[in-house]
Amino acid sequence: MNLRFSWFNLTSLMLGFAFLYIPILLLVLFSFNESKLVTVWGGWSTKWYAGLLDNEALMSAAWTTLWVALFSATLATILGTLAAIVLVRMGRFPGRTLFSGLVFAPLVMPEVITGLSLLLLFVAIGVDRGFWTITMAHTTLTMCFAAIVVQSRLLDFDKSVEEAAMDLGATPVKTFFQVTLPIIAPSVISAWLLAFTLSLDDLVIASFTSGPGATTLPMKIYSQVRLGVTPEINAISTLMIAFVTLGVLAASYVTKRQALQAERERRAVDAGAA
Repeated sequence: MNLRFSWFNLTSLMLGFAFLYIPILLLVLFSFNESKLVTVWGGWSTKWYAGLLDNEALMSAAWTTLWVALFSATLATILGTLAAIVLVRMGRFPGRTLFSGLVFAPLVMPEVITGLSLLLLFVAIGVDRGFWTITMAHTTLTMCFAAIVVQSRLLDFDKSVEEAAMDLGATPVKTFFQVTLPIIAPSVISAWLLAFTLSLDDLVIASFTSGPGATTLPMKIYSQVRLGVTPEINAISTLMIAFVTLGVLAASYVTKRQALQAERERRAVDAGAA
């Protein structure tokens, strides 16, 4: 397929990137602003980053958000991987359609409905809302995304590799952890990163399922933005951007190394078979 390059395509692309990334760059720039007014440049300063250490409410919300994202992303990746294996490897088992619908329902369900239903559930069973209810809610939200990412990798997976391992005496569990999991590891890492990012970003569901002492950073920022943006919000947002960027770069590096290692092993197997 031939792709035609033109100034119209280039201009559209540049305008699209500018619309997406210039606001982020401005946020990072004004986090180093000396002035208390976020729209008036008063010179370079890092005092707002130092001031974050004294803002216990904002730091507490940031740590709560990170821990919720870590726990929920890990649980969602494990459950999503298991769900993907069931959907790809178990065939047309009874109840497959219902199971698939339950797994992927959060994809098409409005977050307001999901948050309200989880709130009613926690109230009905008498669970106090707090850190763990937010974690369970985010796990419910992000598990379907993890399942889709892993399922797409399993659909084109070469089962002969697993069959060869089991022919050599490996148990199904050992085959999964030593053969299947290393091969699908890039998709599992991608699923974890996607679930982690979605958890960091969520505001609606966390607002329904949070309780006293469990305020996430998006909730804290939203409540303060209604009274006016402060330079400290720019500073904490910049730190979150840097954290996520470093995580994505690290995951990309690990995924690339694993892909190269898998390619070398495949070539070694092909050479041995020849």
